Amino acid sequence: MKILIHNLNILLPFFYVSVFILYSLNFWKPKKSFSSAKRILLFFTILVHFLYLLARTIEFDHVPITNIFEIFTLLAFAITLSYYILELITEVRNTGMFILFIPMVFQIVSTLNIVDLLTVQEILRSPYLGIHVFTALTGYAGITFSAIYGGLYLMLYKQIKLHRFGLLYQRLPNLELLESLNYTSALIGFIMLTIAISIGLIWMPQAFTSASYFDPKLIVTIFIWILYAIGIITKIYAKWRGKRIIYLSLVGFVIAIFSMTILNLLFTGFHRFH
Repeated sequence: MKILIHNLNILLPFFYVSVFILYSLNFWKPKKSFSSAKRILLFFTILVHFLYLLARTIEFDHVPITNIFEIFTLLAFAITLSYYILELITEVRNTGMFILFIPMVFQIVSTLNIVDLLTVQEILRSPYLGIHVFTALTGYAGITFSAIYGGLYLMLYKQIKLHRFGLLYQRLPNLELLESLNYTSALIGFIMLTIAISIGLIWMPQAFTSASYFDPKLIVTIFIWILYAIGIITKIYAKWRGKRIIYLSLVGFVIAIFSMTILNLLFTGFHRFH
């Protein structure tokens, strides 16, 4: 099993790079062959990644969240799967190049640095932890989508304002759809983070004898939640539209990345399990 895990870990970056290249080629030079190939390769990438995560979970008997590089590969999977579902249920086809770059980077970093922990705390075998992690990472995937669609909105807005109706104008969805995708992604991210935080706050005192509500990662996550709550409320009741909501989602994304990288490296708290 360990040999399989090792081989899949090496293969995954090649799958992600190949998917990114196909989506990029199809964006710059749309062809029916590229369009079909990219969807098939994306499906197989998700399948291989799922088998990799399943094999790690079975072999090491814990959810792959014991260090930041396991979290990176799990987040790469969550973002990629979410995008695949998005493609299936919407007519948006030309934003994959921008979104799939993120999980590609996460997976490459994970592959180069991931370690196998054979001995972990018993808490990692709790089903509540699995639900908590899944909802949290799905929330972060929603935040990532929201930021990317927000960035594309700003790029297209600038192009239109300068009367440049080039490739971006031709390939990207219109501003109204990009704004809608930005808000919908933020809303999904907010809902999933709400569930993750709720489970964590209820379950945490039972699972950790030394748990503290002043854990840096918990504080930052709640801050992100408040930020998105403000954005959603102002859009609904104050009728905020356009760039103000976009900028808010971009700030939330930057803070989320900070939480998942710098905080995990600098601080030890009950979110560190090894």
